Amino acid sequence: MSLLLANVSMASCRGLLVITLCLAALQVFFTEPAHCISTISERHVERSSNWAGNYTELKISSSQKLKGILANSGNPSVITVSKNEGQEVFSTVQAAVNAVPANNMHPVTIDVKPGIYTEKVNIPADKPFITLVGSGAQNTIITWNDSAKSSAGTYYSGTVSVYASDFVARDITIQNSYGPGGMTPDDQAVALRISADRCAFYSCRLLAYQDTLLDESGKHYFQDTYIEGAIDFICGNGKSFYKNCELHAIPLENGAFTAQKRSSRSEDSGFVFSNCKLTGKGLMFLGRPWGPYSTVIFADTYMDDIIFPEGWVDWPGQQGSERTVTYAEFQSFGPGGEEKGRVSWCHEVTSPNQIAPYLNINYIDGSGWL
Repeated sequence: MSLLLANVSMASCRGLLVITLCLAALQVFFTEPAHCISTISERHVERSSNWAGNYTELKISSSQKLKGILANSGNPSVITVSKNEGQEVFSTVQAAVNAVPANNMHPVTIDVKPGIYTEKVNIPADKPFITLVGSGAQNTIITWNDSAKSSAGTYYSGTVSVYASDFVARDITIQNSYGPGGMTPDDQAVALRISADRCAFYSCRLLAYQDTLLDESGKHYFQDTYIEGAIDFICGNGKSFYKNCELHAIPLENGAFTAQKRSSRSEDSGFVFSNCKLTGKGLMFLGRPWGPYSTVIFADTYMDDIIFPEGWVDWPGQQGSERTVTYAEFQSFGPGGEEKGRVSWCHEVTSPNQIAPYLNINYIDGSGWL
């Protein structure tokens, strides 16, 4: 009997030991949900030799960054980018983007401190809900100098490329410093490419010459944003609403503000400019059709004395699209806003009821995401 009791006692001790070890393991994994995040390392951007469709390659350094950055997923997490490196601070915007977990479902703010960040930035499709906030557009600049010739084509020349939905940028400058070149197709140089849905930009500056803003696809909102270029500098097939924005022309000879690419009647895209300003030098067309169903509307917009009287021009080699485009103005004003002399295939809208559906965020289903 004593031997039996001894065996039972030893078995009980072993059982208690196993239970204790299991509880300890559970404590390690569940008392600190941010443990794995706390070891995220700073990633330094290294350019790949081929940018065609590839995202930035990364080197992982040994320094620990962003301890517990996503510990509280109920509130927006904040990642800091600064030229003054320190603990829990990234030195490049791309490194901060890559610190956001793949398939992220929580709001993340990337707070970019003043400085000039010379880099190319890609926001991949599996990292939605990122907000990029600068310290004032004049003080916070992301710049690069690719062109169609130096990259894999115009679409890959962008300084910042957004492929993730629900992206927001505030108070920051995005620049392509390539310059005008010879203003050939090889010299197209995009500052910002947006190929994602539900993206918004507030008080930003977008600077380049040719194809400054590639508003490629999706629904987008721009407010109080300055966009500068020479030709086709707002282009693409997005469905976008521009409110209180300034479009500033710096043409070498003449150019066009827009080149919207709607290709068929069934596509749902177009650019609407409300309470905007068209400024600059030289002579400019309001737009030309990149696609045969190109759709652009200017409403209550001030225009400097830089607008060709015709207002709009057809795409070279694509004559006939004037029968299918939707180009319209409503209450343009300023020295260039005189609508007499406009081409016969544009529309002068005079009825507020007719223009009303285009002049609020419902045009981009904004009440559901803005």
